[in-house]
This record gives sequence, structure tokens and C-alpha cells, in this order.
Amino acid sequence: MNELLFNTPEELQAALGERLKRLRLNRNLDQRSTAEKAGISERALRNLESGQGSTVETLLRTLKALDYLQGINMLAPETSVNPLDLLRQSKAPQRVRRAK
Repeated sequence: MNELLFNTPEELQAALGERLKRLRLNRNLDQRSTAEKAGISERALRNLESGQGSTVETLLRTLKALDYLQGINMLAPETSVNPLDLLRQSKAPQRVRRAK
């Protein structure tokens, strides 16, 4: 994970695409059947896998088609709540304040 820390967004997108491609190939699926199952075009899947630009919807549809929804939890894990913090707060914060 640390090796990705200093990568540009373009490099990260390419790395994500390569990982999705390997996941698809490990499941012995071709691009056509994966794209059909995801409800996206083959071109959209090729763009995602090559890091050429894609949408969040295409990513989510592809993860679902590959039966890898735990990938969402890995991308954006649920935050855990400290019970003591709940006691200290009167209500849930509505916005974040900028540090001074």
C-alpha cells in the first residue's frame, strides 16, 4: 500500500485497472461477458482496465459483475465509532471545520 502513496492519480488509476483485469482473468472471464454482466460497454471496461478514465458507476458495476463487492469496503471502509466519543458529543457533527 505504501508504494502507492507517491503515485499520481493517473498512475493509481492504471494500477487499479490492472488489478481489476487480473481479478477478471483469475475468475476466467473475458471482457465481453464481464461487460455484459455489468451492463456496460466493452469499451468502458477496456478503459477502466487500462486506466484511461472511467466513471464510479462503471467501477461499481464491474466490481458487482466480478462478485467482488468487498472491494467497496476496501476503497472506503466504514469508520468505527469510539463509544466514549459518543458520550462526549451532544449530536452528530453536521460539517467539518477548517483548522485554524
